[in-house]
Amino acid sequence: MLPFVALAFVLVALVIVLEVVSYQSLKRIPAVATEEFPGIDRELLGKFSSFDSELGWCPQPNREKQKDTGDHLPGEEVRSVVTYSTDEYASRVCPATDRDEDADVTVSTYGDSYCFCREVDDDETFQHYLAQELDTHVANYGGGNYGLDQALMRLKRQYPEEETDYVFMVVTASSIARILSVWKHYQEFGNILAVKPRYVLEGDDLVRVESPVDEKEDLLDLESKADFLREYDFHYDHWFKPHYASFPYTPDFFDKPEHLRYALYTGGKELERRAGRSIPGIDFDQAQTQSALRMEQPRVRYHERLFDTHEDLFDALIEEFVDYADEQEFTPVFVMVQQLRYAKYESEHGPIYGDLLDRLDESYDDLETIDMARHLDPDDGVESLYVERGEGGHYSPETNQEIADVLAEVVEADQ
Repeated sequence: MLPFVALAFVLVALVIVLEVVSYQSLKRIPAVATEEFPGIDRELLGKFSSFDSELGWCPQPNREKQKDTGDHLPGEEVRSVVTYSTDEYASRVCPATDRDEDADVTVSTYGDSYCFCREVDDDETFQHYLAQELDTHVANYGGGNYGLDQALMRLKRQYPEEETDYVFMVVTASSIARILSVWKHYQEFGNILAVKPRYVLEGDDLVRVESPVDEKEDLLDLESKADFLREYDFHYDHWFKPHYASFPYTPDFFDKPEHLRYALYTGGKELERRAGRSIPGIDFDQAQTQSALRMEQPRVRYHERLFDTHEDLFDALIEEFVDYADEQEFTPVFVMVQQLRYAKYESEHGPIYGDLLDRLDESYDDLETIDMARHLDPDDGVESLYVERGEGGHYSPETNQEIADVLAEVVEADQ
C-alpha cells in the first residue's frame, strides 16, 4: 500500500508543479490573458505620467526621456539609447526648423507611435527629415498606441492652438482594432493603464463615448467599472475571452508549441541576465522576438476581419477628419503605414485593409491618401525597413527619410 500512496503523492506533487510552472509561464506570454483585472498599485500609477483625463493618455509638454531600446545583449555596452523630447506644445521636438508664423507653408502630423517615430532619436523622425526638405517646422503630435479616434480627438483639441496648412494623419492598420477599444488590456493583454474614450455609430451619427476614468486615481479600482468596460469594448467578447487561460493551466501551456518555445527563449534571456553575459551561438532576444511575431499572426487575421465588419466606423472617422479640415481650411492627408507584423503577413496575403485607400480616394475629392506600402520597396525583405531590435519594429531612420520624401511630394505638388 505504501508504494502506491507514495506514488500518488509524487503524481499530485508533479501536477502541482506543472500547474505552477504553466501558470507562471503563461503570465509572461503576450498572446495569453491570465487575469481580467490585474492589480494596479500606487507605484505603477505614479509612473503613468502621460495620463490625460480627456484622451486617456497623451505626451506631456517640455519633457525629455531617454529610452534603452534593447539593442544590446547582457554584458554588452548599451548601443541604442534614443531620446524623446517634447516642446511647449507637447509636440515631439523637430530639430531641423523652429516654428515660424510667417512660413510659406506649415505642416502638422497626428497619429500613433509610427507618427511619433518611436525607437529613433529626435533628429531621425520623418518629421525632422520632412522639415529639412520643406524648410519649415513640422509638428509631431503622434501618440503611442493611439488609434484614428484618439488622433482625431487630439487634432480637434490641439489644432486651434497651432493651425497649419497641411495635416497628415498617420496610422497603422491596427487602428481598426483601437477604435473599437475602451480598455487596451482586453486586446493587448497587460496594457492595464490605458483606458480611453471612443466613438460609436448611432445610425449615421458619430457619437463620442467618454472614458469612464475621470481621474488617474480611478484606475486603482477598474473592476468597479467592469460593466461599462465590457459593454463598450468590442474585444472583451471577441478577443479577450477566447484567449483567457483558466485553471487547469497545463493544457493551455503545452497544447501550443509556440507557448513552450517562447517560454524557453524567455528563460534563456533570464539566464543571460543573471550571468551577466550572453550564451555563445544563441540569440535569445531575436528568437523571442520571432516567436512573438508568430504568435501575433492570429491577431493580424483578426484585424483583417474587423476591416470587413467595421469599415463603416472607420469610414465615419475619416469623414469627420475631412469635414474638420473643410471647417478649419487645411489640406487633409491620410497616410497608412505598416507595423512589422502586418508587413510580413501582407507581403504574402495582400493588405489587410483591402481596398480602403481606393475607396477613400473615390469618396473624398479633398482628401489626399498615401498607402506607404506602395512606396517602400525593400531589397532585403520587409524587416530591413525597421529597427533591428527593440520593442517590436518601428521604422528605421533610413525608412523615415524615405517616408519624408513621399510626404514632401504632396506638399510640393501644391506649391
